[in-house]
Amino acid sequence: MSNLDLFQHFAPKANKSVKTGNQAVIYTRVSHHSQEENTSLESQKRYCEQFAQNRGLNVVSYFGGTYESAKTDDRKEFNRMLAYVKRSKKVAYVIVYSYERFSRSGINGASIADDLLKKYGVVTLAVTQELDPRTPAGSFQQNILFLFGQMDNELRRDKTVTGMRELLSKGYYLHALPKGYTNLNKGGKAVDQKIVVNKEGELIRKAFHWKADKKYSNAEICRRLNRRGFKLDERRLAEIFANPFYCGIIVSKMLPNQVIEGQHEAMVSRKLFLSVNNVIAESRNHPVAHQKNDNHLPLKRFMRCGECDTPMTGFLVKAKGLYYYKCRTKGCKTTKSAKDLHGVFKNVLATLLISEEDMEVIQKGTIAVCETIFQEKRESEKLLKRKLKEVEGYIEAIDERHAIGKITFESFEKNTKKYESERADILEELAKCTVNSSNLEKVVNHCVEICLKPLLLWENGKMEDRQELQQMIFPQGIIYNKQKRGVQTFRINSFFKIIPMVARFIKGIKKGDPINFDRISALVTPAGFKPATLRAEI
Repeated sequence: MSNLDLFQHFAPKANKSVKTGNQAVIYTRVSHHSQEENTSLESQKRYCEQFAQNRGLNVVSYFGGTYESAKTDDRKEFNRMLAYVKRSKKVAYVIVYSYERFSRSGINGASIADDLLKKYGVVTLAVTQELDPRTPAGSFQQNILFLFGQMDNELRRDKTVTGMRELLSKGYYLHALPKGYTNLNKGGKAVDQKIVVNKEGELIRKAFHWKADKKYSNAEICRRLNRRGFKLDERRLAEIFANPFYCGIIVSKMLPNQVIEGQHEAMVSRKLFLSVNNVIAESRNHPVAHQKNDNHLPLKRFMRCGECDTPMTGFLVKAKGLYYYKCRTKGCKTTKSAKDLHGVFKNVLATLLISEEDMEVIQKGTIAVCETIFQEKRESEKLLKRKLKEVEGYIEAIDERHAIGKITFESFEKNTKKYESERADILEELAKCTVNSSNLEKVVNHCVEICLKPLLLWENGKMEDRQELQQMIFPQGIIYNKQKRGVQTFRINSFFKIIPMVARFIKGIKKGDPINFDRISALVTPAGFKPATLRAEI
């Protein structure tokens, strides 16, 4: 048999070849916003268009046209251009004025251009550096040009850093000025700077004196500054106290292990600066000891302040031998006796209590309710998956239409954003519908056993056991409401919500009468697993 065509399908397929069309995109950029006003961008565009015309290429889209530093390839317009040519089935060329306009990141830029060529058949061409990257010699030359761009960046950076270090070593400050200072010659050369203390600086000077002479806490100093119209938080104040710039000294990461006499006005004396830092060091060396887990304060960090939503901590009044909970926010005076709050929390736990006599029936009823809910969730999951497939189909269709030029980029962006938002909502709902009923009976039995003696388990357990029980029943913790003098929770574990409801339903049935579990499900499931608020007051 001599007909070789019959064996054609046995031959391996050729690698993806370069696209043969004449469609191209143009990418232009400058490195800094100050260059946008000159003719650089316009010149790049004009030369690229002339290049395309001479080559017989049809420019279908423009990208860039703004300033984007090419030191890295994480650029908005650059990545938009890459996404466009990768989606398109017809764009065969990317035209840039020079390869440094495409990227100055060296090997990474070369890798992106190589990836476009080998995976997508798209050739990157430079107007001022004519070569053919489809050939081995052209590809090598292109890589060298990308490396030269990176080397040029490194040389510029080294020259700039060397100059900055030289100025810093002479006492000229080159970074953003600390609070309290103004440069009267802003915008001028570093050697002409005139850095002086401003009105805020006068207040900061007071803060140094308050710390050194009065030994006020940072919180108290911030309150005093705020009353004088200077808003400052404790963290920023701590940074100020630790910065020797305020006493006329410059330190910088660019000059490690060096201390420089600054050319600027000192706000405080060096003696005062060191005195403040000695006060701070002394307070650090005498910390107040706190026991992380004190069995007398099981609600510590689990309970939040209703005034400022901050986890509450606790303390012991040794003179009285009494424990208290308090809010950790400075200035918030929410404090409450541990004994009183424990009593209120036990009242909340008491609402979960069931009788051992009804235990078996409650277990069966709770399982029946859960299975009904799971069935509803499975049905919702099917509908959501159908809707998700439909939305993803819309996104794919928009992608295709944009790639072949049937819709504008603005329309593509608008519709893609709309459907991706819908997809995110559907995925969020799907996550809520995920159910696992394989261990349902085991979980229900465990929760029912807890409901037989919730108070006993909490009162007599070790610290870790009490905290675990609290977290299991109330996953989002509890709130202490100072105004209403009570505690409340906005989320209770689903099983611990259903079990008491089933128990209440069973109490209404006479002993010996049959129990309709379907009726229990109908009464309990309208609200699904969304928990009601449990509330208790002192």
